[in-house]
Amino acid sequence: MKIVNIHERELQANLKQVGVLIDSLASREDNLWPKHSWPSMKFDRTLGVGASGGHGPVRYFVAEYATSDAIKFKFIDPKGFNGFHGYERIETSANTVILRHSLEMTTHGLAVLTWPLIFRPLHDALIEDSLATAAVALGHEHRIHPWSRWVRFLRWMISRGEAGAQIIPKQRMQMPTAREHI
Repeated sequence: MKIVNIHERELQANLKQVGVLIDSLASREDNLWPKHSWPSMKFDRTLGVGASGGHGPVRYFVAEYATSDAIKFKFIDPKGFNGFHGYERIETSANTVILRHSLEMTTHGLAVLTWPLIFRPLHDALIEDSLATAAVALGHEHRIHPWSRWVRFLRWMISRGEAGAQIIPKQRMQMPTAREHI
């Protein structure tokens, strides 16, 4: 099954500011990944082509990375996920940039069922939280898309009742001046 899944947020920011968000992924100063509510994105080394890691049960490696512009990850796991996901910035005017997350893959085997029933609802909620995290980091209004009951149930089941609540920081985060990766 062919999957194309795109989420984006228009941000009142310049290219450099949004580039800093992309470059902060998996760092101590990560202002893009919603680590307050979701498993952290972690890699075996500094963010760059070939770095391997992921978040929770989803594993991938950095296939392409244009510093401050775009990053593309190739799936390793779950089995049956064949494709990519990543972030990119798109300038629409001098003061407006679209931050886009795209996922393009084919599924086979059990993934034909697990994607629509489990992974897609969780993915959609996580990416919307990521875009809200980015917006807050840039000083925008705190605005989230509340999780559906199904997402809350899946998180509860997967974590055996230990999953936390949906949290997006409500104040502007400190934007790093240089890449500071774990």
